[in-house]
Amino acid sequence: MATGYLEILRARHAARLLVGTLVGRLPNATAAIAIVLFIRAEGGSYSLAGALAAVYGVANAVGQPLLGRLVDLYGQPRVQLPAALASALAMAVFAFSGTEVLPLSYVAVAGAGLFTPPLEGGLRALWSSVLRREDQVHTAYAMDAVAQEVMFTVGPLLVTLCTALWSAQVALLVLNVVGVLGALSVVVSPPSRAWRSAPREAHWLGALRSPGLLVLLAAFLFVGVALGSITVAAVSYADDHGGDAVYGWLMAALGLGALVGGAVYGARRWAGAPERRLRLLVGLLAVCYLPLMLMPGPVAMTALTALAGVFLAPAIACAFVIVDRHAPSGTVTEAFSWLVTTFTVGASVGTGLAGPVVEWGGALWGFAVPGAAGAVSLLVLLATGRVLAAPARGAVVAAASENDPNRAAEPRFSSGDRA
Repeated sequence: MATGYLEILRARHAARLLVGTLVGRLPNATAAIAIVLFIRAEGGSYSLAGALAAVYGVANAVGQPLLGRLVDLYGQPRVQLPAALASALAMAVFAFSGTEVLPLSYVAVAGAGLFTPPLEGGLRALWSSVLRREDQVHTAYAMDAVAQEVMFTVGPLLVTLCTALWSAQVALLVLNVVGVLGALSVVVSPPSRAWRSAPREAHWLGALRSPGLLVLLAAFLFVGVALGSITVAAVSYADDHGGDAVYGWLMAALGLGALVGGAVYGARRWAGAPERRLRLLVGLLAVCYLPLMLMPGPVAMTALTALAGVFLAPAIACAFVIVDRHAPSGTVTEAFSWLVTTFTVGASVGTGLAGPVVEWGGALWGFAVPGAAGAVSLLVLLATGRVLAAPARGAVVAAASENDPNRAAEPRFSSGDRA
């Protein structure tokens, strides 16, 4: 299993781009918990902390595809680094102003979210220019999905560590400085500086003019709903089975399941169209959510939660391949950013939906939400199979592209978005 990943990491610039992107995304991965801890340290209420975290999340969801489109138009260094600096500066204003002037706090947090650089989408646009074969790119997508799970596990631990050693204010500042350094490491690399998007058709919809991409986004909105609802239902379950410690184990198990699933998925080559494979993965994801409704004891529930996460990272990795196939020419970074945004919005909707459901019917019905959301996602993919399988509008076949050393004959792989 490790051989395929080591082969990718040995490729020139690959390890630097992956690590730089993960470090650059630390402020985004830790923003919610860092804001909550900071507001509590300032003596603010949980309601205020939640409102500010929500503002950050909404602004981030708006900013990612917009900045992604700018990256496609003007290149990575001219957008990513200024955005990272603007985001860090806005968060610094928030850290130093505190809650004394609430309108300023809201504006600063919104600015930090809005200008968060689309490093995640940018990395996926770079893989085809760094790796030599299509199967390596697909493995890199899986490794990327696994690495994101690691970051979202380690990030909150770093926030709490910085807060314990110094203060919540210092944690905000340090993590954002580190994030800028990560973004800088990426944008000064030769692949990032050399990358140019393919020629694009001027259209106000940008990447969203692709029917296949719209279908994928609709499906992953509900995958996000499923993931967001689990986090709320698990709180209700933990309250009756041991408290915060049990909740921590459940969330760790969910991440561990995704790590294992993603690692195994990326370790082998997969034949057949990724669109068909995605339907299978989402179907398995939905089925694995259902046993959570059994709500056994904490040990068995932890195992079931790990099972529920197994097919998440493989589904996301498969979705990356499909985005690359269906994104209109010249919109690849924007398209990847839309997937990130849609998934994030779905998770927020799932969190908001599961709360009232849990209050009405308890944890049992709370755990029914992810199963139902997974089923809806599968139905979307099944009902729109022809749309998703259709050739992407604006895709080109790279049989003789001078930028494609492999002479790839598959639409959307490496032809339009190589340096």
